[in-house]
Amino acid sequence: MKKNGISHGELSTLCLELSMLLHAGVGTGDALSLLAEESDPEYKTMLLDMAKEVDGGAALSGAMRGAEGFPVYVCGLVEVGERAGRTEEALAALSRYYESRARLDRRVRSALLYPAVMLLLMLVVIAVLLVKVLPIFDDVYASLGGRLTGVAGSLLTLGRWLDGAMPVLWVLLVLAAVFLAVFAAVPSFREKLTVSWRRSHGDKGVARKMNDARLAQALAMGMASGMPIEEAVELAAGLMEETPVARERCLDCRARLEGGERSSAAMKASGLLPGGACRLLEMGQRGGAGDAAMEKIAADLSEESEAALEEKVSRVEPALVLVCSILVGLILLSVMLPLMHIMSAIG
Repeated sequence: MKKNGISHGELSTLCLELSMLLHAGVGTGDALSLLAEESDPEYKTMLLDMAKEVDGGAALSGAMRGAEGFPVYVCGLVEVGERAGRTEEALAALSRYYESRARLDRRVRSALLYPAVMLLLMLVVIAVLLVKVLPIFDDVYASLGGRLTGVAGSLLTLGRWLDGAMPVLWVLLVLAAVFLAVFAAVPSFREKLTVSWRRSHGDKGVARKMNDARLAQALAMGMASGMPIEEAVELAAGLMEETPVARERCLDCRARLEGGERSSAAMKASGLLPGGACRLLEMGQRGGAGDAAMEKIAADLSEESEAALEEKVSRVEPALVLVCSILVGLILLSVMLPLMHIMSAIG
């Protein structure tokens, strides 16, 4: 199979089927072999190789890493489940997580497709106005003894510059189209760019909320199995290998825990989780239900991150409509208003 080629929907289905087989008492190696029999040819070899590794004594998480087709988050959370004795629960949680990601991906694509097409068309309209229409108005003004000044004059100059630079712009447009095609068709290239972005901007805004939800899910699984909180935080740090800033928060939290701080206070001071989540965890620990509180935190943060992403995407379309409408209106008004004054003076 192709490296990094498993989609979110396929990951959800694979984790769900594997979880169901483990729940039925089927061994991990046998479960992988059964899945290979029903899988597409591109995944069959991968699953059979994983089954051989597991039958040879390797852990499921290790076999996933060796396959080089699973995200770091999948391998890390499966490892957390294995060490906590909750592999089945880890796979079920991953299935739900990637099902929501696949659903969200579909919403994002459908929400961005129309604005992207509309933006392209509006840019074409604006370019035609600047390059073809404004010179005609300039000739009309010249025949009336006037000239385009102010905003209209500046736009006319811009249009002439665009007309002269059109060959270069066409080359840039072709290069941009090739880049987008390669980004969409080559998973390894897309993954390299994604990893680079995560290392530099992968812990800000909506990405920060998604990181918090991932960490909370890993912590909830570890705490529910009775794992010491320090070890759960260390394992959660392994999920953030592609996001150094988030990993540093985990390591800082563990250092504070080893220094004797309460878990809720350490998480708040290190910024591992939001303040509200830390307060809920503290109340849960005081009531002897820290693991239940962490599960609630993980569910809330996951829902909050999805809502934040959807909200951000929903702002794209009206923003594009507003910007393009203002630009087109500005061009037309800058030309038509002076022309109306001239015509009224002549009349």
